[in-house]
Amino acid sequence: MIKYISDREHYTDVLARCANVKHDLWIGTADLKDLYVGAAASLRRQRTDVEPFLAVLDRLLRHGVDIRLLHAKEPGENFREDFDRFPGLWDGLQRRLCPRVHFKLLVFDCSLAYIGSANLTGAGMGMKGDGNRNFEAGILTDEAALVDAAADHLDSVWQGRHCAKCRRKDFCGDRIK
Repeated sequence: MIKYISDREHYTDVLARCANVKHDLWIGTADLKDLYVGAAASLRRQRTDVEPFLAVLDRLLRHGVDIRLLHAKEPGENFREDFDRFPGLWDGLQRRLCPRVHFKLLVFDCSLAYIGSANLTGAGMGMKGDGNRNFEAGILTDEAALVDAAADHLDSVWQGRHCAKCRRKDFCGDRIK
């Protein structure tokens, strides 16, 4: 299966799958914000039918899911406030920074991958309204060669295989190697 994903489908067909991961969830994104998810199609903190995406990750960790989050820069204050509400994330979430990360990848249980343009933000993942969300595109696939390539690419950065020759070390506040 290879499915073209655009705009709001990033939420309905990609991000919503995170809650059903059983073993491993790997996320690579350049930008990371206080993304909210739930029954509503808009980002509204005051609504009772939405919750921080970090709450989903916290539940997954409590069920033994291995989660890697690789991103390019420290997220903003709102994300950090949400992060602090879930102590299970503090030690359970594996998180690394690399200022050169620009890919957007999600790998679900090593069997399904999203490869595309959407950052892990409300506008990127389609949670904003029609007039506010980004125009995004990607593919969702279970084709083994594509899933393996996406996982290998994310893992190579995660493991620091590019660090020795990196010319951006001066911008790397959290060196992998």
